[in-house]
Amino acid sequence: MNFNKKIIDMKKIIASLCFMLLMHGISAQSLLDIYKRGAVKLTPDTEYGRGNDWEKVFANFTDTIPTHNRSIVMMPNGSVVVNYSLNAHSFYSLFDANGRFVREFGITRAGRRAQNVLAIQAVMNNHFITTTDNMGNATIMDFNGNFVRSLKFDHSVGDMVPLTNNKIAIVGFTVLGNNRTRNFVAIVDFQTNEQKVIWEHVTTFNRRKIVASGTTIFFAGNEVDARPSITFANNQLVVALPHTGDILFYDVNGTLRSRQKVGWPQKFLSVAEQKESERKIIERVVARKRELQESGESRERLQRFDVEIEARRANLEKISEPRPLPMFANVIRDSDGNLLFFEVPEREGANQFNVWVFQNNGGFVAKSSFVADGYDLSITPSRMVFHNGFIYALTTLKNTTGNPLRLVRFRVSN
Repeated sequence: MNFNKKIIDMKKIIASLCFMLLMHGISAQSLLDIYKRGAVKLTPDTEYGRGNDWEKVFANFTDTIPTHNRSIVMMPNGSVVVNYSLNAHSFYSLFDANGRFVREFGITRAGRRAQNVLAIQAVMNNHFITTTDNMGNATIMDFNGNFVRSLKFDHSVGDMVPLTNNKIAIVGFTVLGNNRTRNFVAIVDFQTNEQKVIWEHVTTFNRRKIVASGTTIFFAGNEVDARPSITFANNQLVVALPHTGDILFYDVNGTLRSRQKVGWPQKFLSVAEQKESERKIIERVVARKRELQESGESRERLQRFDVEIEARRANLEKISEPRPLPMFANVIRDSDGNLLFFEVPEREGANQFNVWVFQNNGGFVAKSSFVADGYDLSITPSRMVFHNGFIYALTTLKNTTGNPLRLVRFRVSN
């Protein structure tokens, strides 16, 4: 009897050791190893956010609000703040590290809640930093939403990335007139608001001018937008330029240390593809006008649709050359420090990415894509964030009734 018990105990010990070794192998597996094996499967963690009533949590969601108003921010303790439909409500949604909804909060200033809020873009020194308002002010507030002070800019601010030494990097944008725009990257001191521009590019657009019903409307020419993507990895500020394919590496003081270039050729949108895209836009505008007409919309507003339809039909006839596409669409840093360069998709839902690593002087070492059954992924750094090997995403659930918006934590595997 004792002998049999010892055998059973030994089997349990061996099984336990095997399980521990297996789990160690899984935990030691790098994200790069997964990328190299092919398509990456994203499996939703069913325990994350269990018990949330999404109809109530995201009660202000509507699919008519542009998706660029939706974003997530990861806090140091693993909590997540969600920005969504910011034009329709005046608060943020906070979720704990297990994805459970905690509370809503807004910006409080002098004891009063702000009527409108701006999207939180960064976390630094235990503070949130928002995007800029129409006066160029970015709000700094504590984690309870209490206003602390503002960062002031004389231009629009796009991406914002925390660095070290109380510095943040920003992408700035200004309109210079005469069809010219200036895109630039600057390092800003979080305490003093001092700004140092480290890269800039002025683009002159050969815009196509269409006059419809006495109204002048401009359509973009064949230039590629020069707005860069920025991220902070390996203690370096990475400035990636979609219009040229260059990748610039700066130290935290803004000194250029090295540069690389993507290794794939530029793609073009054919004349036929451009015309098909324009036809689809016209169809949507016509359908929207019909809906409003049936609902009794004012004649003045309906006439605006007529102007756009007329201009787009005129533009359709003038498309005659292939249009160059950016060398990549987005750059996302994973939680192992690799950079994922997402190609401009050739079809809806495609998300091929090239993996850039810092080892051995840096370079592209793998190519892969994400597969997430049942979800519409939005491949942008503002709606897809890596943390401790997981991917946190603000996404929509397919084939569901009611509110489709979800905050999901995905496990990454093959």
